[in-house]
Amino acid sequence: MSKFATQIALARLAPNVSTFKNSLKFILILIAFSLMVLGLANPQIGTKMKEVKREGIEVVIAVDVSNSMLAEDIRPNRLERAKSAIKRLIDDLKQDKISIVLFAGDSFLQLPLTTDYSAAKLMVSTMSTNLIEKQGTAIGSAIELGLKSFSDDDKVNKVMIIITDGENHEDDALSAAKIAVEKGVIIHTIGMGSVDGGPIPNIVNGQSKGYLTDNQGKTVVSKLNANMLKELASIGGGNFVRASGGDFNLGDLIDDIAKMEKTEFEAKVFTDFEDRFQYVFFFALFVLVLEMLISDKKNKTFTMKKIIGEDND
Repeated sequence: MSKFATQIALARLAPNVSTFKNSLKFILILIAFSLMVLGLANPQIGTKMKEVKREGIEVVIAVDVSNSMLAEDIRPNRLERAKSAIKRLIDDLKQDKISIVLFAGDSFLQLPLTTDYSAAKLMVSTMSTNLIEKQGTAIGSAIELGLKSFSDDDKVNKVMIIITDGENHEDDALSAAKIAVEKGVIIHTIGMGSVDGGPIPNIVNGQSKGYLTDNQGKTVVSKLNANMLKELASIGGGNFVRASGGDFNLGDLIDDIAKMEKTEFEAKVFTDFEDRFQYVFFFALFVLVLEMLISDKKNKTFTMKKIIGEDND
């Protein structure tokens, strides 16, 4: 209709119809429909937890989230490919406990030891270079924090997987690895990036503004430090995997973890669940009733003034 009439003509033809209210009613209908779709999925909530016996190992994944992980020599970039690799690792874990440590110029524990793989994947999805302000590649700090993340049970086999480009490491990662080995921890490394390397996008307010440059104005090229990561894995009694191919060649690493002797431990899991679909449907019904109660008519006083004003013009 708007193709054939001006706004003034529309106001004269349908002076009582409110465009805003019509839009609001449409949005409410969309919300109600979305809620009904959610209700059909039968959302549930755990109401009772109990201790269960499981057999597994403890796995700490330390992930580099420094700016160099934004380099695009591995598509779409190093960090996104690392996140995909971690999710695959999680899918291949059976009853093992998992913890996640993030590091750049500093490190912090993103996820304590857990068997909740859904929570672990959610944490992986939130990984970003914005999570740690201090830049750098503090692998040694990440190893130290990873060691603290493990339980004190000496009978449980422990594995640490370090995912990084290994560039510009500022602390003694090799010494930290030796300490980890003394405590019975096996260290695997996954090298992100290529030997030729790639420029690092300069992200400002969520948008790419060219590439990072050095003090001389030259584009910074970030390269994989494969030699250091190989040495780190060698000291840690583990494997070095270079990120290449669709599956990152993780097969051997996953097999090594699966072959490790499992130890029995207790874990808390939800055993009873209650349906929550009825609450979702009730809210959807409430939104629909609200939509029906909203009139699509304008305020009469406002409408009359608008028409009179137009006539006076």
